[in-house]
Amino acid sequence: MPHTTELIIEKIVAGGLGLSRTDEGVVLVRGALPGERVRAEIRAGRGVQQGITREVLTPSPDRVDAPDLPTTDLAHASYPAQLRYKREFVQEALTRIAKLNHPVAPTVPSPRQWAYRNTAQYLVTPQGLAYRERRGHSAQSVAQDPLLMENVQTVSRLLDTSKLEGVLELSLRGSRLTGEVVATLIAPGEPRQYLKAADELMDCGVVGVSLAAPAGRRFSAGVHLIAGEPEISEQFGEVVCSVSASSFAQVNPEAAGLAYIRAARLAGRGPLAIDLYGGSGAIGRHLAPNFGKVVVLDTDFDALARGRHDVREAGTRNVSFRDGDAAQLAQASLQAGVVIVDPPRVGLSDMARDALHHSSALRVVYVSCDPATWARDVGDLVRRGWTLGEVTPHDFYPQTSHVEVVSVLERRELPTPAHE
Repeated sequence: MPHTTELIIEKIVAGGLGLSRTDEGVVLVRGALPGERVRAEIRAGRGVQQGITREVLTPSPDRVDAPDLPTTDLAHASYPAQLRYKREFVQEALTRIAKLNHPVAPTVPSPRQWAYRNTAQYLVTPQGLAYRERRGHSAQSVAQDPLLMENVQTVSRLLDTSKLEGVLELSLRGSRLTGEVVATLIAPGEPRQYLKAADELMDCGVVGVSLAAPAGRRFSAGVHLIAGEPEISEQFGEVVCSVSASSFAQVNPEAAGLAYIRAARLAGRGPLAIDLYGGSGAIGRHLAPNFGKVVVLDTDFDALARGRHDVREAGTRNVSFRDGDAAQLAQASLQAGVVIVDPPRVGLSDMARDALHHSSALRVVYVSCDPATWARDVGDLVRRGWTLGEVTPHDFYPQTSHVEVVSVLERRELPTPAHE
């Protein structure tokens, strides 16, 4: 059974949890800040104990009022404090995981602290739209999410969910650039079964509605257009990209654009650059002015197709797209001095790190959404002879504990082939 106890919070750790040390060991508490004395409800269990703050007895000067939403876990801290914590997350990962004593630049703030998020995925319940709880699969009804862009909030506010019969979940994506919103219904059956739902969404201002069958991995069973447009345009830094409600794209385009511009600066100039895990080329296209050729590698067919369409629309002639992963770096046509990597949260696999190390690259720009896996990979490459340069956290997700990292690694010479 849970029990309640008083704790002194030492620091914030990844996940936005306050860390306290007791005679029984470490306790991680949601909703607390460094220096606070709190009364927390602790769940019984093995390993590190976890709990939730029920009362703040001695508040931090950084504490502010915050909405109670599953989408926020640091909103109870002032924004300057959030930026400090995120820098500390990256610094701690470097020290603890990579075993490196290396400077980390201040966190680059998001241009917007609220109403920045261009996408939301809701459960459709008899009571209306809801988010999943942080733990488990229960639903938490939500009337308004202040993290969402105004155009997405407007659609969700106007929507009559009783007209979404048979729909399990609803995904919305808005554009800051155009103001448009597209939707994907997650539901079993054929598109014709959801014409009424599509009409309701279009009446609420959505410009396109698609259908995706339920699947273990989101949208992996395919997406079919029901009505309107499948995609909208969004600005990321210096390029315009096509995005849909079911495609992967950064949810804070203005903040992401700042990171992509930084990544392009760190990449420098040269005859050829490879954008690995490049998707539709939002980062790679930023390199085009400074390289003779940019090749974007990814295994997502739809993302590659969108990228090819976007560069044709933009008139960019030196960016090409290939179906491939790190294994392709050994090809003669991909002997590049600069490689950009922006892997998923799991980071680089052993094979990918080997491929990078044995490639022709003298510079790797590493963009990451997870400081822990980034630090693991950076530590491995440094032990192989690479030198870590600039490390800059970027805040794509204000009011949450998530942080992105933009960094660069370099080496002076290529490794000697194993047969020599």
